[in-house]
Amino acid sequence: MGVSIQYLHKAFDLVDGKPKYVLEDVNLEVENGEFICILGKSGCGKSTFLNLLAGYLKPDKGRIAVNGVDIDGPSETRGVVFQQHALFPWYTVRQNIEFGLRLRKQKDAAEVASKYIQMIGLEIYEGAYPAELSGGMAQRVGIARALAPDSDVLLMDEPLGALDALTRELMRQEITRIWQLSKKTIFFITHSVPEAVYLADRVVLFKDGHIDADVPIDLSRPRDMKTAAFQEYVEQFAERLAECESEQRAVQAE
Repeated sequence: MGVSIQYLHKAFDLVDGKPKYVLEDVNLEVENGEFICILGKSGCGKSTFLNLLAGYLKPDKGRIAVNGVDIDGPSETRGVVFQQHALFPWYTVRQNIEFGLRLRKQKDAAEVASKYIQMIGLEIYEGAYPAELSGGMAQRVGIARALAPDSDVLLMDEPLGALDALTRELMRQEITRIWQLSKKTIFFITHSVPEAVYLADRVVLFKDGHIDADVPIDLSRPRDMKTAAFQEYVEQFAERLAECESEQRAVQAE
């Protein structure tokens, strides 16, 4: 059934007594197992959208449903990964991944954790603490921890933004591999157009709280960022983003 977003509105401020919407009339249908990348300039509503999906915020109008069930607050069916990994520094890799499972007294917590430790390729580091890991390794643990409760949906808010260029490139490959193994639905926010084209089944471009474009990426995997077909997609989105920025400057100048 997937994720269904209908007539979604969210406002934080009032202007002349009327709501100033950060998101307005957002509609999106996503099938189970799709990888959706979300692009847009700062302030366009991307993070608000992700927080609504996570259940951290409630919409003012509209609905969000996952597999037919309306979102009503945070849930273990939706795992969240932020730019900073947010691992517990006093727990090992294994203990971090097991944390949510132990909290709900899941009997097979150790077995489930072992499955995800293997999936992220950190078997020899399962006894290590976050301070002993590289940035990329810590993010892999964060992804595993979010997936461990068998989340239907993984929400990722610029999870590679704090990494150096080489680590970021390797992590794009890792995230693709983990997604293919887990078969989860992923919403991934990024400021990087090439990153979005590399990862996504569909790229959704936000502009002023609306969906400005929803473009399927018709490229086979693994993707080569140097091909002409890849660059065509990059140029298409870069042009749209540049248009958004020009319009934003024109409005500010009025």
